[in-house]
This record gives sequence, C-alpha cells and structure tokens, in this order.
Amino acid sequence: MIYNRIRDLREDHDLKQKDVADYLFCAQQTYSNYELGQRDIPTNVLIKLADFYNTNVDYLLGLTNNKIHYKKM
Repeated sequence: MIYNRIRDLREDHDLKQKDVADYLFCAQQTYSNYELGQRDIPTNVLIKLADFYNTNVDYLLGLTNNKIHYKKM
C-alpha cells in the first residue's frame, strides 16, 4: 500500500522521482526502490514525505484514507 501511495502522490504533484529524491537527499535509485517496495522506507523519510505532501504518515502507511496533515505539537 505505501509504495502505491508515495508513487501516486508524486505523480499527482507532477514530480519526477529525481525531484523527490533531491528533497530527501538520496539517490534517485534509492527513491525508486522505495516506490517499488524493494527497500524499506526509514521512519525519518516517511515523516519527510508526509511533510512534503502535506499529509500524515498514517495515510502513507495505508492505515487511513484521511489525508489531513496532523498539527505538530
């Protein structure tokens, strides 16, 4: 589920894998492996992706369909 969500969000924002990889300070191939499910996504990367797409980690993980971004404490 997570892999489809991060790919769909990227495509919905008309971004290339390289664009998101640059934001995450990783190689395009590393990010591609995240989208393909060939590499586990570290927690800090999930948090950065949620912030980047203005959503929440639960949405990225497929635990909810609610995209609303949680307010930071």
